[in-house]
Amino acid sequence: MTSTTRSEKLDLRLTPGEKRTVQAAAAQSWSVSEFVLESALAKAAETLPDRQHFGLDAERWTAFVIALDASPRPLSRLAKLLSEPGPFDTGKR
Repeated sequence: MTSTTRSEKLDLRLTPGEKRTVQAAAAQSWSVSEFVLESALAKAAETLPDRQHFGLDAERWTAFVIALDASPRPLSRLAKLLSEPGPFDTGKR
């Protein structure tokens, strides 16, 4: 069995009512720390896939790839902005 040392710490501030609720829920099976960690990891696992992966049907995938491969459209206002000195430039352009 491989063991990973837990060296990071996470602190929380709770109201007394929130703390009682967490303690009551944790008392069934775990320590408060184990309960909070498992609950946070479960919520993270539920949340992260939407931010890391997305699925498209074949037609939308093709359109997405075409958009990624397309040359950027010219943005004259951006080109002008980038050619002018900015507010923090010393005028040495």
